[in-house]
Amino acid sequence: MQTSTDVLFILLGAIMVLAMHAGFAFLEVGTVRKKNQVNALVKIIMDFAVSTIAYFFIGYSIAYGIDFLQVAPTLVERNGYDLVKFFFLLTFAAAIPAIVSGGIAERAKFNPQLIATFVLAGFIYPFFEGISWNGAYGIQLWLENSFGAPFHDFAGSVVVHGVGGWIALAAVLLLGPRSGRYGKKGEVYAHPPSNIPFLALGAWILTVGWFGFNVMSAQEIDGISGLVAVNSLMAMVGGTIAACLVGRNDPGFVHNGPLAGLVAICAGSDIMHPLGALATGAIAGALFVYCFTLTQNKWKIDDVLGVWPLHGLCGVWGGIAAGIFGQLYLGGLGGVSISSQLIGTALGVTIAFTGGLIVYGVLKFAFGLRLSQEDEHRGADLSIHKISSTPAND
Repeated sequence: MQTSTDVLFILLGAIMVLAMHAGFAFLEVGTVRKKNQVNALVKIIMDFAVSTIAYFFIGYSIAYGIDFLQVAPTLVERNGYDLVKFFFLLTFAAAIPAIVSGGIAERAKFNPQLIATFVLAGFIYPFFEGISWNGAYGIQLWLENSFGAPFHDFAGSVVVHGVGGWIALAAVLLLGPRSGRYGKKGEVYAHPPSNIPFLALGAWILTVGWFGFNVMSAQEIDGISGLVAVNSLMAMVGGTIAACLVGRNDPGFVHNGPLAGLVAICAGSDIMHPLGALATGAIAGALFVYCFTLTQNKWKIDDVLGVWPLHGLCGVWGGIAAGIFGQLYLGGLGGVSISSQLIGTALGVTIAFTGGLIVYGVLKFAFGLRLSQEDEHRGADLSIHKISSTPAND
């Protein structure tokens, strides 16, 4: 009965996080221009399919030393718990290319991105996942012996979101800005979201699924904690309110605010006091708005959905925040070291950004990353998929 309950528990979590990929899709659909909406939808579902193959045959073995090339009776031991655990962790791995997709939208070639997806889900992400969640290479043991606690990332502020965001930054820098986004004299030409309702729908789907992302990271029913759920809630509303205030009621910022808070709370959701979670989320919401504006308008980094500020920087803040608000003197449960959090977070950033530069740099040299200027002008929908989002109205 216990094993069957664990299987159902983690299966429900896998389904909730799988549903989040619809959120990734509609968040991108609502943000990009109408001529790139079909491409956004196709990318997300194809990225998930390719990630499944890469993670099943390669990535899961790298992270946990387990492969599935075994006889069926072995696979169904413990009611197939190992299989549904793979399913759950796969949905995390597939989030990496889904995050990258939002940064490189509207001008990236389709097939090179699928190749990148395979490498990211099969090699880059599992490498750091194994270090953080499976004690690979003795790094966690060294941190514990040196600073009193290992690197703590309960649900992936750094392991998933930070890694995805910093890989995306590398891809965006190598890809370059969209045509017409910036003038030769430094002018900034806005490309406003095409569909606010779709953007909001994507944000809501992600927000709801996130409670499976965080709570079910316990992976067994005995480990479930209401603290994780309430901390996720408090961080979500903190991020929403801060983004609304700092972003001056802009609907794009308002709907990304809860996501910023949820990214940041993943790491310490199991050890913080709810007030610490509220502060973590509020800081993340403000951080996203400020850094999105800075990168787009000052630094001229054309990160379409702002995935580096949202996932990369808020993920880094989440890793650090776990070391701050997880402390006993701030109402947390303790068992966390700020030094280990800083080192583990920095290691994740280094692996992700370096890996992203290598993967996308090789692809740029071998195949090119960008659509031609003519294809970009026509839009990825017609150039790649030969159909628009509303063909009957064309």
